[in-house]
Amino acid sequence: MSFFDRNRKALSQRGIDPKRLPPGQYFTDRFPVLHVGDVPKYDDLAEWDISVAGLVERPLRLSWEQLLARPSVEITTDIHCVTKWSKFDTLWKGYSLIELLNEAGIRSDATHVMFHCEFGYTANLPLADIMEPNVALLAYEFNGEPLEGQHGFPLRALVPHLYLWKSAKWIRSIELMAGDKPGFWERNGYHMYGDPFLEQRFWGDGS
Repeated sequence: MSFFDRNRKALSQRGIDPKRLPPGQYFTDRFPVLHVGDVPKYDDLAEWDISVAGLVERPLRLSWEQLLARPSVEITTDIHCVTKWSKFDTLWKGYSLIELLNEAGIRSDATHVMFHCEFGYTANLPLADIMEPNVALLAYEFNGEPLEGQHGFPLRALVPHLYLWKSAKWIRSIELMAGDKPGFWERNGYHMYGDPFLEQRFWGDGS
C-alpha cells in the first residue's frame, strides 16, 4: 500500500470523508511553510496600508486600523498546497475580499484579480471565483491568533478552493484587470488556475 493510500485509510479511521482530500494530496495536522524570498518584518503597522486599484470606480487605500474597523468574517475550511499536503478544518478570520472590492466599485470590464505583495510577489485569479460572500478573505488571524510572519502577517489572501499559492501572503494591493495574466509562480510553470481536485499544478495539468 502506497503512502497516499495509507494516508487516505487513516482519514477514514478518523471518521473523515476521504473525498475531502484532492487526488495526489496527503493530509497533515501540521502547517508546512512554502514561500519565495524573505519574510518581511513589521515593527510598526502605522505606516502599513492596502490599496485597491485597476478597473474600479473608486480606488481605495486603507490603513491597518481602517481595515480592522470593518466587520470581520470567520470561516472554517480545508486548505491544499501544491506541494501535496492538505490541512482540514482550519479557522480563519479577516475581512471579506468581495466586500472590499465592492466598496471600490468593480467596473463591468473587470474579469480577473492580481494580488501584489511584498518583494514583488504576485498571484492571479478570476474575479468570478471570489464574487460570493464568505468565499475569500483578507485574513489576519489563523486559529484565533494573529498570523505568524511565515504565514503572511499582517495580512494574506485566503482563496481556499484553489491551491494555496493563490492565497498570497503579505498582500499590499489588489488590482482588477480586463483579462488574465500570470503571477509569479504562473510565470515559472505553475497552472494559471490551480484547482486541487483537477490536480492543476503545472502548465497543461487538468482541464
